[in-house]
Amino acid sequence: MFDFSGLGKILLIIGLVIAGIGGLLLLGGKIPWLGRLPGDFYYKGENFTFYFPLATSIIVSIILTIIVMFISRK
Repeated sequence: MFDFSGLGKILLIIGLVIAGIGGLLLLGGKIPWLGRLPGDFYYKGENFTFYFPLATSIIVSIILTIIVMFISRK
């Protein structure tokens, strides 16, 4: 009726993705340049702070795209 092996594979992949994101969050604070690149916008006023990590987001997106391309080839 229902293919549980397919569901198991999906749950395993989702779990690995969540674990990978958690690992990146743990290591993110230890990479000194992450979040302080020249294209990251930071504005601090008297009662307002705005931070937009544009360059960091682009770099992380490129790295993740390359990783997904290598994984999908197999």
